[in-house]
Amino acid sequence: MAKVRVRRKPMSEINMVPFIDIMMVLLVAFMISAPMMTQGVKVELPKTSSDNIALPEDKEVLIVSVKADGSYFIDIGSDRDKAVDLPSLTEKVGKVVSARPNIQVLIQGDTSVAYGSVVQLMAGLQNAGISHVGLVTDPMAVGMEER
Repeated sequence: MAKVRVRRKPMSEINMVPFIDIMMVLLVAFMISAPMMTQGVKVELPKTSSDNIALPEDKEVLIVSVKADGSYFIDIGSDRDKAVDLPSLTEKVGKVVSARPNIQVLIQGDTSVAYGSVVQLMAGLQNAGISHVGLVTDPMAVGMEER
């Protein structure tokens, strides 16, 4: 007796299980590492009891920081930790806003920064053509009294 071999047809479906497994591992890796990638200048923000303002998700944000010693920092490019002078900061922010007019500019000032430093920054930004500027604060804990 001769055995008859039955030929199988080639499978034309792609097995998606390994692909899904890899994507899930990447998703978890990015979810864990994303909070660690936030960069910026460490400032002690003033605490307020105001409500949070929700920005639209499609709106980009540019943060300009003022440290306690009055030095300015801008949260773009590779020189995020390098202090810049006010004229070059306003020039850079003006270029970014002219390239991306939908961007929201926020000022992040230290609690002990001189009021004049923040006013000079706001005036410089206004001279650069930026009319809407927001201030970043930390929410005050419930029941916490101001000192």
